[in-house]
Amino acid sequence: MKIESPGNFWKDYELIDSGRFEKLERFGRFCMARPEPKALWDKTLSEEEWERTVNVRFRPGAGFGKAGKEDSGTWDKCRKMEDQWVIRYKGEQPGLELSLRLGLTAFKHVGVFPEQAPNWEYIYRNTSVLVAEAASKGLPKPKVLNLFAYTGAASLAARAAGADVTHLDSVRQVVTWARNNMEISGLDNIRWVVEDALKFARREARRGNVYQGIILDPPAYGHGPDGEKWKLDECLYEIMECVSAILAPKDSFLVLNLYSNGYSAVLGETVVRQAFRLPADCPGIECGELILRDRFGKNLPLSIFVRLKR
Repeated sequence: MKIESPGNFWKDYELIDSGRFEKLERFGRFCMARPEPKALWDKTLSEEEWERTVNVRFRPGAGFGKAGKEDSGTWDKCRKMEDQWVIRYKGEQPGLELSLRLGLTAFKHVGVFPEQAPNWEYIYRNTSVLVAEAASKGLPKPKVLNLFAYTGAASLAARAAGADVTHLDSVRQVVTWARNNMEISGLDNIRWVVEDALKFARREARRGNVYQGIILDPPAYGHGPDGEKWKLDECLYEIMECVSAILAPKDSFLVLNLYSNGYSAVLGETVVRQAFRLPADCPGIECGELILRDRFGKNLPLSIFVRLKR
């Protein structure tokens, strides 16, 4: 099992400190404090040092932590800052350069999950290989599908590598946000879909459409564009079976990311193995955790991933 975190080369993001169920982060010029239920330990910096550092702090509201309201609350500005700003991700690999607009939403999220940077690197690296192979054989560009795609960093990584990218999310506003990220990153021609991911995957399977790369980052709870309720425990295996039908059987890759509390990397790997009917000795599958490491060496685990390459 792998443990991965963003590289030190990312100058526009830093986890400064963590503890007492909070994390202190820097996104570009601005620092913020947000709730973090997995930070069970003590803070290293004092409360006074946190207060001197933060530009803004997220205050949980009524219902915070309940299903469907996990991240509700408000932002309290401690110092002058913009409501929206842009950070850059210049990756470890040449050509992976993204611009990401951030903003203080009605939830504790700001438009990017920085621990996902290792997945962006994986997507860019594997997509680049597929693009080069296709070009050498005179074949069309490989197709990459990003489900539950949020503000689109993974979509941008695949597009920067040269793929034909479809970006799907059930929330029109975040699809618009992702389109803006594409434009300020100097990219173009991503296909945008506002749709329920499971319905779309079923329809693609019926049509016989296949993709050379599929990325999934499903929430624990959610709603489709027509109010469909989404509960990960009830839908994960079904959607992975649909995905197994639309991922090309060779020269392809899968990235599954899961945030749901209680899910382990082994659980995610078993779901993928069973949905794809993989043998026990399949060499192309890997799993692990994505973490952030603060200045003081404390590792904050945030999600698990499963990757399949074939």
